[in-house]
Amino acid sequence: MRKGIHPENYRLVAFKDMSNEDVFLTKSTADTKETIEVDGVEYPLVKLEISRTSHPFYTGKHKLVDTAGRIDKFKNKYDKFKKPAKKETKTEE
Repeated sequence: MRKGIHPENYRLVAFKDMSNEDVFLTKSTADTKETIEVDGVEYPLVKLEISRTSHPFYTGKHKLVDTAGRIDKFKNKYDKFKKPAKKETKTEE
């Protein structure tokens, strides 16, 4: 490693997955104002929305997303810009 470009303040930090309350410890330089007690020891706390314990790629479980509702919402939103359909006129032969 090159000297002088890497941070020196690595410390143990608790990362908490807020979707499933899983907590894991790892070394980090992340700044935080909150703390959490794990096994009787207090650590700085970083809250995560998703982690390896809740991400569908790692868990193999996929959430069903309401795509039909989103498509209908999109169509309704842009219907006002839709051009009226032209009426076909029959020509007499």
